[in-house]
Amino acid sequence: MRSFSRLGVIAATAVAGLAFLTTPALAHVSVQAEGAAAKGGYATVNVKVPNERADASTVSVEVSFPTEHPLASVMPQPVAGWDIVVTKAKLDKPLTVHGKSITEVVSKVTWTATGKGIEPGYFQKFPLSLGQLPQDADELVLKALQTYSSTEVVRWIEPPVAGQEAPEHPAPVLKLSAAADDHHGAASATPAPSGEPAKGSEPSKAGGHKTEDTAASSHQSDGTARWLGGVGIAVGVAGLGVAVLVGRRRGNA
Repeated sequence: MRSFSRLGVIAATAVAGLAFLTTPALAHVSVQAEGAAAKGGYATVNVKVPNERADASTVSVEVSFPTEHPLASVMPQPVAGWDIVVTKAKLDKPLTVHGKSITEVVSKVTWTATGKGIEPGYFQKFPLSLGQLPQDADELVLKALQTYSSTEVVRWIEPPVAGQEAPEHPAPVLKLSAAADDHHGAASATPAPSGEPAKGSEPSKAGGHKTEDTAASSHQSDGTARWLGGVGIAVGVAGLGVAVLVGRRRGNA
């Protein structure tokens, strides 16, 4: 009986541990680039907003942009079922982008649901085009406010700190990659002399003609394969003969 009791306790503990491991962590508002978000370039990003409440829908999302790294261009993409308001602010120190002086930038973008919003058990992506991204930073912290139909407001404004525990309501962070050569989010290939592949690019592996070396190598491989195939057949025939001979001897014994 004691053995069965111990087995029951062990089984219960294992089930509880498995349930703990498989319980999903709470999802937070986050931001993720589509492709690279290179320093000094432009990027399309998605602000991902999950609904963390079982009895209310998300009806408003507000994202603010850092004043220490102002962005000359912030353009939201229309999202069905949501109204968008873009708020701008004057700069204390104008920016110079492509030879033009920028005196005001987008300080925040607000999405307001025109219907049910983000219902329990769902999430929504809000696309943005951003640029130029700063060259003197490794990340951008985009603080967000999430408003529910119950009037509750969750403030995702706490910047994560390296080496410390994650805050309860972390702000969305956009990680920036190394600067691209053309400052538009992608490195450009360097021209090369005629007949040579450009630096930063690879020759096409599809189609085209085989070189003499490739053809010779292919012919040699085919010959080797045929030789090995012949050897295999010979070994198989010899093995079959031995098996027949052994069978006859056993039958005569």
